[in-house]
Amino acid sequence: NVTIEEHDDSIRVTANRPLHCANVKTMSYPGFPTDLQPVMMAAASVAEGKSHIRETVFENRFSCAKELRKLGAHIIIEGRNAQIEGRFPLSGGRVYAADLRGGAALVTAALASWQPVTVDDRCGHIQRGYEDICRDLQGAGARVMETED
Repeated sequence: NVTIEEHDDSIRVTANRPLHCANVKTMSYPGFPTDLQPVMMAAASVAEGKSHIRETVFENRFSCAKELRKLGAHIIIEGRNAQIEGRFPLSGGRVYAADLRGGAALVTAALASWQPVTVDDRCGHIQRGYEDICRDLQGAGARVMETED
Protein backbone atom coordinates (compact mmCIF):
# COMPACT_ATOMS: atom_id res chain seq x y z
CA ASN A 1 0.00 0.00 0.00
CA VAL A 2 2.97 2.34 0.56
CA THR A 3 6.43 2.67 -0.92
CA ILE A 4 9.33 3.38 1.42
CA GLU A 5 12.52 4.92 0.08
CA GLU A 6 15.63 5.19 2.24
CA HIS A 7 18.11 7.98 1.61
CA ASP A 8 21.30 8.99 3.42
CA ASP A 9 19.56 11.48 5.68
CA SER A 10 15.84 10.79 5.23
CA ILE A 11 13.07 8.31 4.59
CA ARG A 12 10.26 8.97 2.11
CA VAL A 13 6.92 7.18 2.39
CA THR A 14 4.41 7.54 -0.46
CA ALA A 15 1.01 6.02 -1.05
CA ASN A 16 -0.54 5.69 -4.49
CA ARG A 17 -4.01 4.96 -3.09
CA PRO A 18 -5.90 5.75 0.13
CA LEU A 19 -4.47 4.48 3.39
CA HIS A 20 -6.31 1.65 5.13
CA CYS A 21 -6.94 1.12 8.82
CA ALA A 22 -4.41 -0.62 11.04
CA ASN A 23 -4.12 -2.19 14.47
CA VAL A 24 -1.04 -1.04 16.36
CA LYS A 25 0.35 -1.95 19.78
CA THR A 26 3.32 0.02 21.06
CA MET A 27 6.10 -1.97 22.68
CA SER A 28 9.71 -1.55 23.65
CA TYR A 29 12.37 -2.38 21.05
CA PRO A 30 12.05 -4.22 18.68
CA GLY A 31 8.28 -3.59 18.75
CA PHE A 32 6.40 -0.60 17.34
CA PRO A 33 7.98 2.50 18.92
CA THR A 34 5.80 4.62 21.18
CA ASP A 35 7.50 7.73 19.74
CA LEU A 36 5.79 7.05 16.39
CA GLN A 37 2.37 6.40 17.88
CA PRO A 38 1.08 10.02 17.67
CA VAL A 39 2.02 10.24 13.98
CA MET A 40 0.35 6.85 13.42
CA MET A 41 -2.78 8.28 15.09
CA ALA A 42 -2.72 11.22 12.69
CA ALA A 43 -2.35 8.88 9.70
CA ALA A 44 -5.16 6.67 11.03
CA SER A 45 -7.34 9.80 11.22
CA VAL A 46 -7.44 9.92 7.41
CA ALA A 47 -7.21 6.17 6.65
CA GLU A 48 -10.23 4.21 5.43
CA GLY A 49 -11.91 2.20 8.20
CA LYS A 50 -11.42 1.93 11.96
CA SER A 51 -7.92 1.73 13.37
CA HIS A 52 -7.03 0.65 16.89
CA ILE A 53 -3.97 1.73 18.85
CA ARG A 54 -2.95 0.24 22.17
CA GLU A 55 -0.34 2.23 24.08
CA THR A 56 1.60 -0.05 26.42
CA VAL A 57 4.68 2.09 27.12
CA PHE A 58 3.61 5.60 28.20
CA GLU A 59 0.39 6.33 30.02
CA ASN A 60 -0.20 9.82 28.59
CA ARG A 61 0.88 9.39 24.96
CA PHE A 62 -2.63 10.10 23.56
CA SER A 63 -2.43 13.81 24.44
CA CYS A 64 -2.56 14.95 20.80
CA ALA A 65 -5.97 13.27 20.28
CA LYS A 66 -7.77 16.34 21.65
CA GLU A 67 -6.01 18.57 19.12
CA LEU A 68 -6.59 16.13 16.24
CA ARG A 69 -10.31 16.19 17.07
CA LYS A 70 -10.26 19.97 16.45
CA LEU A 71 -9.36 19.13 12.84
CA GLY A 72 -12.28 16.72 12.52
CA ALA A 73 -10.58 13.47 13.51
CA HIS A 74 -12.91 10.92 15.08
CA ILE A 75 -10.97 9.46 18.01
CA ILE A 76 -12.30 7.65 21.07
CA ILE A 77 -9.88 7.08 23.97
CA GLU A 78 -10.56 4.44 26.60
CA GLY A 79 -7.66 4.03 28.99
CA ARG A 80 -4.64 2.89 26.98
CA ASN A 81 -6.72 2.17 23.86
CA ALA A 82 -7.68 4.48 21.03
CA GLN A 83 -10.18 3.81 18.29
CA ILE A 84 -9.83 6.04 15.25
CA GLU A 85 -12.36 6.19 12.43
CA GLY A 86 -10.66 7.65 9.39
CA ARG A 87 -12.05 10.62 7.49
CA PHE A 88 -10.46 12.38 4.57
CA PRO A 89 -9.86 15.22 4.28
CA LEU A 90 -9.57 16.76 7.71
CA SER A 91 -10.78 20.31 8.28
CA GLY A 92 -8.73 23.36 9.11
CA GLY A 93 -8.29 25.10 12.40
CA ARG A 94 -5.85 26.09 15.10
CA VAL A 95 -4.15 23.41 17.19
CA TYR A 96 -1.55 23.53 19.93
CA ALA A 97 1.66 21.46 19.91
CA ALA A 98 2.11 20.51 23.57
CA ASP A 99 5.10 18.25 22.91
CA LEU A 100 7.46 17.20 20.13
CA ARG A 101 5.77 13.96 19.04
CA GLY A 102 2.27 15.39 19.30
CA GLY A 103 3.45 18.39 17.29
CA ALA A 104 4.76 16.08 14.57
CA ALA A 105 1.35 14.38 14.53
CA LEU A 106 -0.41 17.72 14.13
CA VAL A 107 1.86 18.72 11.25
CA THR A 108 1.14 15.34 9.63
CA ALA A 109 -2.60 15.90 10.05
CA ALA A 110 -2.32 19.41 8.63
CA LEU A 111 -0.97 17.92 5.41
CA ALA A 112 -4.26 16.00 5.07
CA SER A 113 -6.48 19.04 5.55
CA TRP A 114 -8.38 20.84 2.82
CA GLN A 115 -8.33 24.09 4.79
CA PRO A 116 -5.47 25.99 6.40
CA VAL A 117 -4.21 24.64 9.71
CA THR A 118 -2.28 26.72 12.24
CA VAL A 119 -0.02 24.66 14.47
CA ASP A 120 0.78 26.77 17.52
CA ASP A 121 4.29 25.80 18.56
CA ARG A 122 4.59 28.51 21.19
CA CYS A 123 7.11 26.47 23.18
CA GLY A 124 9.19 25.61 20.11
CA HIS A 125 8.86 21.83 20.46
CA ILE A 126 8.68 21.18 16.72
CA GLN A 127 11.41 23.64 15.77
CA ARG A 128 13.80 22.20 18.36
CA GLY A 129 13.03 18.60 17.46
CA TYR A 130 13.26 18.79 13.67
CA GLU A 131 16.02 20.59 11.83
CA ASP A 132 14.45 23.11 9.40
CA ILE A 133 11.10 21.31 9.23
CA CYS A 134 9.53 24.22 7.33
CA ARG A 135 12.03 23.76 4.48
CA ASP A 136 11.37 20.02 4.42
CA LEU A 137 7.59 20.46 4.34
CA GLN A 138 7.85 23.03 1.57
CA GLY A 139 10.04 20.58 -0.35
CA ALA A 140 7.18 18.08 -0.07
CA GLY A 141 4.75 20.60 -1.54
CA ALA A 142 3.23 22.10 1.62
CA ARG A 143 2.62 25.82 1.92
CA VAL A 144 4.23 26.83 5.20
CA MET A 145 4.23 30.27 6.80
CA GLU A 146 5.83 31.10 10.11
CA THR A 147 4.01 33.78 12.07
CA GLU A 148 4.58 35.49 15.36
CA ASP A 149 1.43 35.82 17.45
